Amino acid sequence: MKLLKWIGSIAAVYVVFVLLFEFVYLGLYQPSFEEAGIPMIDITTTNSSGEAKVRRLARFETDDKIYLSAHHWPRGWYSQALSKPEVSAEIDGVTSDYVAVAVTGEEFERVSAEHPLGFVVMFLMGFPPERDILRLDPRG
Repeated sequence: MKLLKWIGSIAAVYVVFVLLFEFVYLGLYQPSFEEAGIPMIDITTTNSSGEAKVRRLARFETDDKIYLSAHHWPRGWYSQALSKPEVSAEIDGVTSDYVAVAVTGEEFERVSAEHPLGFVVMFLMGFPPERDILRLDPRG
């Protein structure tokens, strides 16, 4: 019985850690990881009431195309980009307009394989649901 209490306590601490990491650190604080070599992007999406929302995310590139991965529990920005795909994004201080495109099929498999999520990342995020990937195509 004591073992079950220990396991339950460890699981509860882990759940609280993931909630704090995801919703407070990543969600509210929105840190930059560029010092660690992870390229970042500030994407502006529009919610259903027409209000612009800015979200800082890690970005990655394949074949000179910009991709964003929705693999955290808070993924409102992803839903907003799908419903209103005209977005703007700031990269290295330069803001440009893009069209957000959901990546599927062979492109998804290729891009996902080129940019896998490591165990540590998965652990920190509480083993999130399978990720979705967006491609940002320049508008114009």
